[in-house]
Amino acid sequence: MTVIYPVIFTATHDKKDTYLVYIPDMDGMTEGHGLEDAYHMARDYMGCTLWNMNDEELPQASEMRKIHVSNSAFAEQGESFVTLIDLDLTAYRRQMNKKSVRRNVSIPAWLNQAAEEAHINVSRVLQEALMEKLGV
Repeated sequence: MTVIYPVIFTATHDKKDTYLVYIPDMDGMTEGHGLEDAYHMARDYMGCTLWNMNDEELPQASEMRKIHVSNSAFAEQGESFVTLIDLDLTAYRRQMNKKSVRRNVSIPAWLNQAAEEAHINVSRVLQEALMEKLGV
């Protein structure tokens, strides 16, 4: 599920190229150094705010034309513009769910011995193989 929200970016034109970020539909604020970092921080803020909400609880996105830079928490601190930021909430939720699940797998004894002698983490190899097979 992809969500899209309007976001206000304010360029402060300081030495660090700071962009102040205001997300009206979440009344959220963050910042980034450079525009690319600010976009990343906006997505991360959205993800952190939304990842554990039920889909029915997600805030309704405002129409972009109804968002005015003068309503930003940072309106007086620089030059502002409004844009839309999207977030693949399904992928973000998957990324945040780091809980490990114990699985019992069987491999031949000789293969286990060879892996131990080579100091190979069998669990990690299994994870990597599954991610490659699933394309995630």
